[in-house]
Amino acid sequence: MATPAAHVTAGDRQVRVTSPDRVIYEATDSTPEVTKLQVVEYVVSVEDGLMRALRERPTALERWPSGVRPEITLATGRPGEKADAFYQKRVPKGAPDYLETAEVTFPSGRTADEVCPTEVAVAAWCAQMGTLTFHPWPVRRADVDHPDELRLDLDPQPGTDFSDAARVALLLRDLLAEHGLTGFAKTSGNRGVHVYVRIEPRWDFVDLRHAAIALGRELERRDDGVTTAWWKEERGERIFLDYNQNNRDRTIASAYSLRPIPGAPVSTPVEWDELDGLDPRSLNLWTVPDRLREQGDAMATIDDHAGDLTPLLAMWEADVEAGLGELNYPPDYPKMPGEPPRVQPSKKVAAHWDEDGNRVPDA
Repeated sequence: MATPAAHVTAGDRQVRVTSPDRVIYEATDSTPEVTKLQVVEYVVSVEDGLMRALRERPTALERWPSGVRPEITLATGRPGEKADAFYQKRVPKGAPDYLETAEVTFPSGRTADEVCPTEVAVAAWCAQMGTLTFHPWPVRRADVDHPDELRLDLDPQPGTDFSDAARVALLLRDLLAEHGLTGFAKTSGNRGVHVYVRIEPRWDFVDLRHAAIALGRELERRDDGVTTAWWKEERGERIFLDYNQNNRDRTIASAYSLRPIPGAPVSTPVEWDELDGLDPRSLNLWTVPDRLREQGDAMATIDDHAGDLTPLLAMWEADVEAGLGELNYPPDYPKMPGEPPRVQPSKKVAAHWDEDGNRVPDA
C-alpha cells in the first residue's frame, strides 16, 4: 500500500508531498537516511536564507526524483540520453497557480519561461518534485539582461582541497576590497568555495565574465596556486577560478541548496573568519537550519553592498592592452569574437588554426 501524502506548511500555504517516505539520501557512517518529506521540511526551515538567494530570480531546477545513489547519474544534455536526474530549465508540468515565471534568453537565442520563486511555497513545491539544488540566474526578473551578482567559483583541482580553496578565497576577498567591492563567501557543498559580489545592474554578461577573468588573472599573478586555464590538462594542482560561471545561462548552486552527495551537504554562507579550518561536510541538512536560526544568514547584508564593476573592467582592458585577450567559452556556446581555438592544447596543430582561433579548412 502506498504511503499517504503528507502536507507541509510553507508560508501561508500547504504543500502536498507525495511518497513522503521515499528515501532520497541513503544513510552513511555518520548520517541517517533522508526522506522526501525531510527534504521539503528542510527547504521550509531555511526560508530566510534560501529566499534571499532565489527571490525574483529565474531559476533552473536540479531534480533527483529517484534519490541520490551511486547508480543514478545526472543527465549531461546529450541527444537521446536517458538519466534519472536532470536539470529542468522550463517550468515543470502541473505547477501550482501561485508559481510565477520569468522569461530568459539562452545563448542560442531560444527563450524559455523559468521558475521565478517569490515565496517559500514555490521552493517547497519544487522540492516535492525532486529538486535538491536550485540554480538561480544572477539577474532579477525585472531586468534579465543585466546581472546584479558577480559569482566567483573557486574549484579545487586534483591534488588540492577545500583548505586550498579557502586560502584563495581570503586572497580574493582582499583583492575585491582593493577595488571597492564586498565579497560574501559560501561553501559549494562539496570541495569548493563560492564568493558572491552584489553589483549594480548596469553591465551585460560579457562584462561580467571579463570582470571575473580580470580577477582570476590578478590572483594568478599574486599566487601560483591559482589558475584560469580552461583546459584541465593545463591546470595542475591549483585552484581554478571558473570565470565561465558568469556567462548567460550559467548558474551556481544557490545558498542553502542541498547537493546530491552522500550526507546531504548544503551550500552554506559562512563568515570569512570561519573558512580557515572549516569542514564543509559539517554543514548539512541537519545542522544548517539550527545554524541559520541561531547565527543568522552570513549573506544577510549582501543587498546593502551593490558595487561598481568599472575598476575590474579597467583591469580587463589593461590586460588586453598587455596582450592577454579572450579566454575559451563553454563548448555549447557559439564561437565568440577573439576566442582561442576550441581544441585541447595537447592536440592542437598550429597550422590548422588562424590567428583569430578559427579552424582552417583542409586543402
